[in-house]
Amino acid sequence: MASQQRPRQRRAAPDGETAGTHVTVTTIHDLGDDVLLDIFLRLPSLPSLVRAAFTCRAFLAAVRSSPTFRRRLRELHPQPLLGFFFVDPYGHRNPSFATLRRQSDPDLAGAVRGADFFLTRVPAGDDACPRPRWEMRDCRGGYLLLVNWEAEQIYAYNPVTRALHLIPVPPDEIADGFHGEFVHHGFHIVSSDEAPESFRVVCVCYDASRVRAAVFSSGTREWRVLPWEEPAPAQPAEDQYWLLMGTQVNGSLYSARADQAYMVVLDTATLQFACIDLPEHLKGEGHIYRAGETKDGKLCIVSAVDFNMSVWYRTTGADGVDKWMLDKIFALEEEVLETTGGSRDEHGDLKVLDIMDGIVYLSTFETFIDASLRSWFLTFCLETRKLEKLFHKLNDSHVHPYIMAWPPSLVADTVDS
Repeated sequence: MASQQRPRQRRAAPDGETAGTHVTVTTIHDLGDDVLLDIFLRLPSLPSLVRAAFTCRAFLAAVRSSPTFRRRLRELHPQPLLGFFFVDPYGHRNPSFATLRRQSDPDLAGAVRGADFFLTRVPAGDDACPRPRWEMRDCRGGYLLLVNWEAEQIYAYNPVTRALHLIPVPPDEIADGFHGEFVHHGFHIVSSDEAPESFRVVCVCYDASRVRAAVFSSGTREWRVLPWEEPAPAQPAEDQYWLLMGTQVNGSLYSARADQAYMVVLDTATLQFACIDLPEHLKGEGHIYRAGETKDGKLCIVSAVDFNMSVWYRTTGADGVDKWMLDKIFALEEEVLETTGGSRDEHGDLKVLDIMDGIVYLSTFETFIDASLRSWFLTFCLETRKLEKLFHKLNDSHVHPYIMAWPPSLVADTVDS
């Protein structure tokens, strides 16, 4: 029996057109890539773009084809903060996560719900082990760098994409430092938005006056150990732990020497160490400031004393020499109290947690003041000078803001036309 076909309905001609006139209907699928990408720039956030791009293959191909579009979207819509990881400084607990709840952006809320912030894909350690199963050593580019020394395992894990990478432990000449021959300064993960599936892990260590680095590449899956260097005139340190934890800015690691007037810098592209001077008021004050980056990727320093927050930028003077210039000192006590609805007695000092993409992440007191008190977590935008309240939580841990990185699925190795 012949199949029955539904009769096609002829569209009525609009006023002024005669019957039988062909009417062309244009849909979003008929738009060129340039127009599509211009529409996508008006989406509110990166999760909204992910949702739109996967609506059809044409939309995804348009996003993948244009590095210029991706760069422009990052300028208009910074990669969103999804929450904070809290890491026990004494190693008694696994990392925990506090999410941000923003009902105004359902796509952003969906990204949080879909992520594995409980780290369920990371292999469990030995419950009988007295030390923690996993220590978080870095949180950058969407990746967490997790270390389990008892199991001799290192993982790079992206909770949003659920990509899990096992990293071999460093060679013996670096691993021996875990037994006291020298001090491990830290592990850092270095990646790029335009190559999100490729990354490097940089391990920095030091002895009384020297520093060295070892670098792991996800491409070669091998460690490269660099020779010892003395980035500054030898100045024997009074404290064994003379080099403070570093901050990554545009692919370089900036680490303060607690008792001196400079920072040690490792350029992860050239793998060369150098030194950079500090603003006069910060010399020897390595615990009160952090290096970071502005919205356009420039180096800055932010310090906080009581509730006064100072911001320095690295600029080139009239003599052609790079120097630190104080931009402004923000007296934030009144604004913090108004924003949080608290009193001065309820808050300790303001602490700078991190500076990424022009956003300063703050808490209202330092961990060692009183771990039984709750802290307010806030952000301050260096561009708009706006302070924003995030949430109220017990502050007994090291804190890492988690920023959603550009998903590998939206990037392709193509040349922008």
